Amino acid sequence: RTRLIHSVIAFIIGMVICFTVWNPIFNFLTEPLCSAMAERGQEDCGLILIKLQEGFFVAISISLLGGLVLGFPFISYQLWRFVAPGLYKNEKGAFLPFLISSPVMFFLGAAFAFYVVTPLAFDFFLGFQQAGTLVGGPDGENGIAAIAFQGSAQEYLSLTIKFIVAFGLCFQLPVLLTLMGKAGLVSSEGLANVRKYAVVAILVLAALVTPPDVITQVILFVVVYGLYEISIFLVRRVETKRNEKLREEGYFDDEDEEDLL
Repeated sequence: RTRLIHSVIAFIIGMVICFTVWNPIFNFLTEPLCSAMAERGQEDCGLILIKLQEGFFVAISISLLGGLVLGFPFISYQLWRFVAPGLYKNEKGAFLPFLISSPVMFFLGAAFAFYVVTPLAFDFFLGFQQAGTLVGGPDGENGIAAIAFQGSAQEYLSLTIKFIVAFGLCFQLPVLLTLMGKAGLVSSEGLANVRKYAVVAILVLAALVTPPDVITQVILFVVVYGLYEISIFLVRRVETKRNEKLREEGYFDDEDEEDLL
């Protein structure tokens, strides 16, 4: 209970801090959109508030996300302090690296989404705009209706957060599979045998979390599949170290190891 209370307090403090500076954070999050519009010669990248209360909920959404980011190191520390007393010394040494690498991989995925994926996605979406013409031009042709982007601030923020969270979670794949391999739940051989099914699953994932843009989907597929291959390599290393330790302790000899392989 004490750990939970401390974690909630840290989250609230981070949320309050982010609420006081939500405007600069929002400006930072809109940078990919403004850059994509500037490349198309559109100088005004302003977003609109469709509902009267929408601006307030934008600030709240930014505060919630920022509070979680700022409070996550302290929350992770509280989680470690709660779990550590119940672990043996060797289990602490095994669990701590995963606790540290998990937020690192999440931030790498979030950075990849923000700096690589969102600019490509927004450029794709903005490509559906068109300039309009008046009815009865010089040659008497009919007018063409203009299609211009007037985005909702809340919808844009929601889409950007979805990209960041989705890619951040995808980058957890090596951490999750390596931890499962260390616990003996998966093996490198098993992961290699289901590689073709993993490819299909990754393709479906890429189609779900990215816009209907082939380039963006290919980027996500390549990245996640690369993480899957890295996971197989890391699980194989875990298995090798475990077998070496068992051999040193005399639990099995080389013939037993060949049977396992």
